[in-house]
Amino acid sequence: MKRLRIPILILISALLLTALSCGRADEPMSATYYEYFDTVCYIRSYADESEESFSENCAEVEALLKEYHRLFDIYHEYDGMNNLCTVNLNAGISPVKVDRRLTEFLIYAKEMYALTDGEINIAMGSVLSLWHGCRESAAKTPENAALPDGAELSEAAKHISIDSIVIDESASTVYISDTQTSIDVGAIGKGYAAERAAELLQQRGVSSYVLNLGGNLRAVGSKPNGDGWVTGITDPSAPSSNAFAARIILSDSSCVTSGSYERCFTVGGKEYHHIIDKDTLFPSEHFVSVTVITRDSALADALSTALFCMTYEDGLALCTNIGSVDAIWIKKDGSILSTEGVNEFLIK
Repeated sequence: MKRLRIPILILISALLLTALSCGRADEPMSATYYEYFDTVCYIRSYADESEESFSENCAEVEALLKEYHRLFDIYHEYDGMNNLCTVNLNAGISPVKVDRRLTEFLIYAKEMYALTDGEINIAMGSVLSLWHGCRESAAKTPENAALPDGAELSEAAKHISIDSIVIDESASTVYISDTQTSIDVGAIGKGYAAERAAELLQQRGVSSYVLNLGGNLRAVGSKPNGDGWVTGITDPSAPSSNAFAARIILSDSSCVTSGSYERCFTVGGKEYHHIIDKDTLFPSEHFVSVTVITRDSALADALSTALFCMTYEDGLALCTNIGSVDAIWIKKDGSILSTEGVNEFLIK
């Protein structure tokens, strides 16, 4: 990824390592962090284990995160590896032989495209890169901040067909048939990597761990006493404070928030965020925050973005159709909507 960017306040503020009761059992035995996916990745253990065991588990998780970070990187190539940057550079030229983990991920991303009726589209790189460029420029010289050119956006939108990404699973190759199409996995990559890390820990017989990839939370099991962890959902009206719009209990599950208050830039007195609506090619204006709670972190990551770009009615229908997915929507006026199942997690 291009470089480390630490948000003003992580979407789901760093896990409030607070429990329903007080005492030493509420404190993480050990904690460590790494810098991947343009953010800070935390690993916390509440398990009854030795420091040596914790270090071994962390080493395995870090190796996995590092590998997926490199595979998903669209800005840099790495020696001995063909990654998404390599695939994008070869658009319209030739298929690229890649690691099977990457083909598996891209197949999953295509499944998310179908599930969300195109709201999650990893082929939108041509459009997203224009907005990315404007944000980068605005960060350097705010006084010269400008929006993407309308004609350029319209032209870029002609090259976002998911069908342009051709995957040969048996040969483990990826080919982009349109020379102007590029892959961007920012809406799904972190969550997918978090879920793979959770699977790795479970395979190692680990429980009572919490993974936090830049606000993408994945609880592996629960606390040793059976309690869940309490986490706060940032109040979008005061993202730089410690205020929370809601608090929930998380156990053996994931929680991901997409918000309009991060990665913003201002033009003409109006803020423009990074979550782009496929229909308008501009930042979605349905909500200021959407949180998804479900076991699979990859699904939670994808749906938090998809629901952000849908009406509440369409998003609620999607959650219902999928099942075992709950969501909290926060509107511009501060009103909160949610699925019925949220009451199971909500601290009132």
